[in-house]
Amino acid sequence: MNENEFQAKLGELMKEISTLPQAEREKLTAMAAKTQERHRKLRKTVHDLQESLDYLRLAIKYLVFDLEATRRENSYLRKILEQDRTGGGPDDDEFGTEFGGSSE
Repeated sequence: MNENEFQAKLGELMKEISTLPQAEREKLTAMAAKTQERHRKLRKTVHDLQESLDYLRLAIKYLVFDLEATRRENSYLRKILEQDRTGGGPDDDEFGTEFGGSSE
C-alpha cells in the first residue's frame, strides 16, 4: 500500500468513525491517530534506513577503489623488487634510484 492509499483508507475510516456514538468515537479516533503516528514513524525509519544503505554503498565503493589501487601499487613494487633481485639497474624503472637504485 502506498502513501496515497494509506491516507485515503485512513480518511474513510475517520468518516466511518465520525458516524459512531461519542464513547466509541473517542476510542477509535485515538486508535486511528496512533496508527497514523506509527505510520509516520515507520516511513521515517524506512527513509533513514535507505539513507544509511546509500552511505554504506558509497563507502564500499571507496573501499573497493582503495583496495584496487593498493593492489596495483603492491604489484608495481613487487615488480621493482624482482628487477632488483635479477640485477636490473635504476634505469629499469620509472622512478630511477628512489625505489630501485644501486647499492652504492
